[in-house]
Amino acid sequence: MRLWVRYFRYAFANISNNRLVHVVSTGTITITLLLFSAFVLFFANIDNWVLEWGQSLSMSVYLKQGVDEKAKQKIKSVLVGIPGAKLERFVSKEQAMEELKETLGSQAGLLDGLNTNPLPASFEVAFGAPERAGIDIEKIKKKLENMPGVDEVQYSEQWLKRFEGLVSMLRIAGLVVGGLLCVAVLFIITNTIRLAIYSRRDEIEIFKLVGATDWFVKVPFLIEGSLQGVLGAVIALGVLFSTYSLLSSKTIQVFGLPLLHLVFLPKGHVIFIISLGLVLGLMASFIAIGRFFKLFYY
Repeated sequence: MRLWVRYFRYAFANISNNRLVHVVSTGTITITLLLFSAFVLFFANIDNWVLEWGQSLSMSVYLKQGVDEKAKQKIKSVLVGIPGAKLERFVSKEQAMEELKETLGSQAGLLDGLNTNPLPASFEVAFGAPERAGIDIEKIKKKLENMPGVDEVQYSEQWLKRFEGLVSMLRIAGLVVGGLLCVAVLFIITNTIRLAIYSRRDEIEIFKLVGATDWFVKVPFLIEGSLQGVLGAVIALGVLFSTYSLLSSKTIQVFGLPLLHLVFLPKGHVIFIISLGLVLGLMASFIAIGRFFKLFYY
């Protein structure tokens, strides 16, 4: 225990004596791990979004231009008669345009030049998770599209499948970027520890002359690298949580179904990022001291 207290004392003394280098290094590590953590948070929210949408099914039945009231009522009666279906609402052309303007916000003026309203009227239908079991949604879709007055039928799972394909591509890109960021962290910590070692070269030589073992010299530098990695990860998670807290109150909804509800990283992900900082710090320190001791003995 006394030996480990001495190791930590040496490590903190070296950090104190080289504050500027360690502050710059820890700041760079924080930025790097913040970017990595942001990627992880993004995909955690995407997975949550897919899960929420996967538990529900919504359908939009778009009507042809100029459809008469009799055809509308017939379509409505068919929708009401579908097992497990709940008719949410009818959206008129005018209402669809108003909702589009609300969505565009300050950019709504772009629609003022339209001579006619191109948006179709539609029925919106929702299927709850228990009721959707055994439903052949493709069969229902084809049946509705063959009805007079129906222009097109879209349901949420169609978009979900396309979105999952896009997410898979983004995950691959995220892994590549994450790998490059980890390499950058290794490079930064390695060079910081190397500078610290060379600044104490004479002290290390004295330790070796009086019989100190290699590990007696190495352990404080390993502690320095670990502290940089862990501290950078903790600060990055703190900044990420602060940003999340500002945005977490905002939830976008479509047809009453949750489209995007922000969640923070699960506990396992937080532990992983802190552990990643620790591992990267240790690896970089091993690389730095390994190269130094090769030169030292040579």
